[in-house]
Amino acid sequence: MNSWPKYKTKQRELLLCYLETVRGVHITAGDVCEYFREQGATIGQSTVYRRLEGLVDEGLVNKYVIDVNGPACFEYVGADSHADAESCFHCKCEKCGKLIHLRCDEIEELQTHMYDEHRFKLNPKRTVFYGLCEKCVYINS
Repeated sequence: MNSWPKYKTKQRELLLCYLETVRGVHITAGDVCEYFREQGATIGQSTVYRRLEGLVDEGLVNKYVIDVNGPACFEYVGADSHADAESCFHCKCEKCGKLIHLRCDEIEELQTHMYDEHRFKLNPKRTVFYGLCEKCVYINS
């Protein structure tokens, strides 16, 4: 991981300013592009993708590929992040697609159990629990 940005551009600074407002929220590159379109900012889609990948390399943003058929999700975590942390599980709503960041001691215990009892090490950044979020459960009740 490189701790110094390769380029300090206006687009990079615009992107960082926006990402700081959504710290800890999972977004897609499409969400970022839509935000800038709404703001009337001239930042192209390929620039957004390149800059997001650069911020991932710098450790300021986490990237999650939850579903190979869907877009990658990005999460701004800043310099004091959990980018290298072990526990980073997710829940994904099968109805609305909401992605929930999950920090839970019981899940960490499951991770330990999986290795101790089954000699299988879970990849927390790629482990996703599928089901229905609270809102979708309520709607379906």
